[in-house]
Amino acid sequence: MIRTDWTVTEAASIHALPFPELMHRAQTLHRAHFDPTAIETASLLSIKTGGCPEDCGYCSQSAQYDTGVKATKLMGAQEVIAAAKRAKDAGAQRFCMGAAWRSPKDRDMDKLTDMVRGVADLGLETCMTLGMLSPDQVIKLKDAGLDFYNHNIDTSPEYYAEIASTRTMEDRLETVEHVRKGGIKVCCGGILGMGEAEADRISMLVTLATLPSHPDSVPVNLWNAVKGVPVQDKSEKVDPFALVRLVALARILMPASVVRLSAGRTGMSDELQSLCFLAGANSIFVGNQLLTTENPATWKDNDLLRRLGMHVAAAKPAFRSVEVAAQ
Repeated sequence: MIRTDWTVTEAASIHALPFPELMHRAQTLHRAHFDPTAIETASLLSIKTGGCPEDCGYCSQSAQYDTGVKATKLMGAQEVIAAAKRAKDAGAQRFCMGAAWRSPKDRDMDKLTDMVRGVADLGLETCMTLGMLSPDQVIKLKDAGLDFYNHNIDTSPEYYAEIASTRTMEDRLETVEHVRKGGIKVCCGGILGMGEAEADRISMLVTLATLPSHPDSVPVNLWNAVKGVPVQDKSEKVDPFALVRLVALARILMPASVVRLSAGRTGMSDELQSLCFLAGANSIFVGNQLLTTENPATWKDNDLLRRLGMHVAAAKPAFRSVEVAAQ
């Protein structure tokens, strides 16, 4: 049963279960909704890096901090499509395109929709993260064939003001609702290790699990150290078992959502990643780099899946009519 009426008290009780019981519950639900041996794979490309006006205290791409990241212009569609082809050849089933914006300008929408169409024509699932969207922008991306839109809430409502002031949790959730109502699948998760308490991590998941519909994909990120940003001073390394418990809780609260191990895997052992898969994580980013951070080499991921007897799930790109595809 899919529930959207979870309480923080319920979630905290589940989170505190003895580890074997927590893992059993998570794995049982995981098997009821997914092939437990299948892992989805996605590749991430920064199509416009740096220069973002937001003050998110964890982000290397904010123009408000001196992080050494140089701002770039929006890439051309053909350059992005060529990168997507390389990602597909390397084993990705979904191609995610990220731009460091507060929100995209209307003048950029034609180029963005050309990217979506071109990547979809390769047979890849498509995903974008561009900041906040208006309903009209959602419609344009949907008409182009965009499968997923990523817009993380980052942390709990209670802790959000500690990491950003130029937008609110309500702003984040408004875009998530625009995307959901527009018929694009929602990718929405958060970041661990920014100085938040255990209660904040649980509250973050409950926020996602009590949306009108659960996110289709829930990324779980470990914060990567970034010099020059405020979070650097308050960050704390996440205990490995705390990560596994959060993944298991995400699986129990949102049993039909894909749970992705996102940023931070370079610091995870094979054994920790395997425990996360057992707890219900069933997606990873592949390729040597995410937006501005490193990611495990492709051969390492392939070797891990081989040793575990697991495999990459098949891509399921959105259907586009002949008329749309021919435009």
